[in-house]
Amino acid sequence: MQAKETLFADLVQGRAQQFQVPLYQRTYSWSERQLAQLWCDILEQAELLESGAPASTHFLGSVVLAPSPQNEATFPRWLVVDGQQRLTTLALALAALRDHLAEEQPDEAERIDEEYLINKRRKGDDHLRLLPTQADRPQFAAHIRSVQEVQSTGDRVAAAYRFFRRKLVAADDPASPQDVLRIEQAITSRLTLVAVTAERGDNVHRIFESLNNTGLKLSQADLLRNYLFMRLPHRGEHIYETHWLPLQASLSNDELEQLMWLQLVLDGDDRVRRQDLYAAQQQRFERGETSPARTEEDIEAYIKELHRRSVHFRKVIHPEEESDLLVRRYLTRLHDWQAVVTYPALMLLLDKRARGALDQQETARALSYIESYLVRRMICRVPMNNLNRIFQSVPAQLPQGLPVADGLRQLLSADNRFWPDDEELREKIRSAPFYQYGRPNQRRLVLQRLEESYEHPEPVDFASAQLTIEHVLPQSPGGEWMRMLREEVAEGESPEDLHARLKHTLGNLTLTGVNSELSNHPFERKQGLLNGSHLEMNRHIAATERWGAREILARADDLAERAVQLWPAPLSGVGRAERSRDWHLAHQVLAALPHGTWTSYGDLAAFIGSGAQAVGTHLAKTEGVVNAYRVLNADGRIADGFRWAGQDGGDVRARLAADGIHFTATGAADPAQRLVSDDLTQLLAGAEDAEDEQLGVAKTVGGGAGQRGEETRAARFFRQLAADDSDETVAAVRELLTEWEKYGGWVGHGAGEVATSAFLMLGKAGGPGSGIWPLTLYPGSGRGGVAEVVFQHLANREPFVDRALRAELLERMNQLEGVAIPEGKLELRPSFRLSLLEDERNRELLCEALAWFRERWEGREAG
Repeated sequence: MQAKETLFADLVQGRAQQFQVPLYQRTYSWSERQLAQLWCDILEQAELLESGAPASTHFLGSVVLAPSPQNEATFPRWLVVDGQQRLTTLALALAALRDHLAEEQPDEAERIDEEYLINKRRKGDDHLRLLPTQADRPQFAAHIRSVQEVQSTGDRVAAAYRFFRRKLVAADDPASPQDVLRIEQAITSRLTLVAVTAERGDNVHRIFESLNNTGLKLSQADLLRNYLFMRLPHRGEHIYETHWLPLQASLSNDELEQLMWLQLVLDGDDRVRRQDLYAAQQQRFERGETSPARTEEDIEAYIKELHRRSVHFRKVIHPEEESDLLVRRYLTRLHDWQAVVTYPALMLLLDKRARGALDQQETARALSYIESYLVRRMICRVPMNNLNRIFQSVPAQLPQGLPVADGLRQLLSADNRFWPDDEELREKIRSAPFYQYGRPNQRRLVLQRLEESYEHPEPVDFASAQLTIEHVLPQSPGGEWMRMLREEVAEGESPEDLHARLKHTLGNLTLTGVNSELSNHPFERKQGLLNGSHLEMNRHIAATERWGAREILARADDLAERAVQLWPAPLSGVGRAERSRDWHLAHQVLAALPHGTWTSYGDLAAFIGSGAQAVGTHLAKTEGVVNAYRVLNADGRIADGFRWAGQDGGDVRARLAADGIHFTATGAADPAQRLVSDDLTQLLAGAEDAEDEQLGVAKTVGGGAGQRGEETRAARFFRQLAADDSDETVAAVRELLTEWEKYGGWVGHGAGEVATSAFLMLGKAGGPGSGIWPLTLYPGSGRGGVAEVVFQHLANREPFVDRALRAELLERMNQLEGVAIPEGKLELRPSFRLSLLEDERNRELLCEALAWFRERWEGREAG
């Protein structure tokens, strides 16, 4: 193998030759961002040429070449193992330049054509000096041959050609003309490449495979595609055209990789990880390898099966393509649930339907079990961390000798699968804080299905309706609400405890499009708005005379009966998950209490969906519960009947003081250090919630241009903010975001269609782990917008893994008038009202804190 530095002109000029992009290479994929960067580099080199100043050339990257199997002594052909994106782009730039010159300088246009783009005396595909993959070939050839070709939407080849035509017109502006031939010179003789040339005996596949370790980030699908077509020397072209091209056209590269992984799972490999796809499939082929001809047959059969199953996979990711109405509805709900973990089971069902093993009705019944399994576990707060393993094992473990739907139900009903039965479902709908578990889209889907169960003659179009979840009993109730709750408290319970226990339960929640109008108003005001709603569940709420504990629990019981009918139960005899799971959740959150914090019996009860008395009894009788003594009465006092469970722990107050808890002059624990039920939920959820939301963040500098006049995420954010915050607050937030961008940050907006958010980001876009943000801003939905300080997220990001830096950020935030975040919340995501930013001094202090944050982040490596 030889490597040498070269120029584009030296690489492609000279005798007739051809550079062939192999079938296994991905299609042309450069976007305008990459094209714009290259164009800037070209113009810079052109200006240097024009000035005559000595300067180095621009290094463009490497090109790896290997002799083609179709090589001829008089016509060398090279496989482009790596570098096809660069070569294709430069060829398109020169084609655009040739066409730009064609009318006024036809001789120069012809010279460019013959020197760089074509083999003048060759016909057919050999006429092209660069031969792209088959998928790109028609468009590329049309531009090289100057033949008008119909362009499909999203065609990257045509888009690149148009980009360079547009830029050349701009560069030829009479007011400030650029020498177009100087641009040609910059492309051909100022962009350097390192050409790595393999010898005939070198293993080209190994070269391609090794590129995965060079930072080029070849995907598992790229590697596997290369492996397959390198082993199809005789039938590769035919298989590529008849099966691979349609497959590649119907799925993105990521979706194709997912399908390849699913094919392994469907074939019985229930342990393979997606990141091990390439190695696992390679081993399968080589394990049964006999002869080259047989290997080609096996690979052809594999690609044909992949193509066949791609039809099923598209229905999973695009449910609208499913023809049967009932099956389509289930697939749509699972898609909206974002139930990616269920794909192995969904693919199995659609595959068996295609093979005649079950009909449409049985397919829908099987899908109903999958939906029920997810929904019941979410409502009953069964941890989701084993769902991948459960559904990946379905194809290999589906019971034989039973109808498919029955077998799936039996498999999911096993004791260790934790599919809640009717009794547990009823109990959790009545008592569990539904609003604090699962994702927002999942909570909305549960309420949507419950609304549909009323079978309104003119049902709501949920796809277009802008509905959010409303707490009928408000999250921040006024005096009238609290007076009503005081009439219904249980023994040993305060109105605040009762409110905390009921506010997030399913019985108190509904869907509405007028959340900001409902806000914290008394029930009489809400009644009028709910009565005018098109949703049946809201009319039922409006028909009651009051809205207290009795009404909330009665509605919960009604919804529970509907849920039992909507979502089938597991088979009888299943070992039911006992209350011990809830107590384990309580033990977990107590063990996670940060230094300097305490909680109350009512807060802990609301967190697990129990009663304050039951919590007190459990803690008094259960030995070994970490931090049990840090559970106090709501007023911050040690319970009169407190006793240590097991070994005597000494003076409780002394232990609390040692844990950083301060006491007021009246002897009560500092209320600022109390963690309420919402804090406990956040504490145990960890930073994953923020990471999940940031997955959908889009970079929207300048508002983020929408498509076809649609509302942008930024516009949606400000519309929602303005719905219940003053004009002064909205203006203050705009000023804050503008200042943040001046500091070199960017503003990303959450992907939610109904409720959105604004992230103050540093670093690059691209999902969790790729950037850092100190604040997330949320519209208030009737309660006023808030700024969330994401200490919990920062604890996993350099340099703020250092607790002292997070403590300094907290101190800077607390300098704002009206902000008083206790040190105990350094492990959480505390918030303050955006209305505080109306004060000019507060805005200045916050901007100073953000500037300090950026400086610490930028200096992380130096530190």
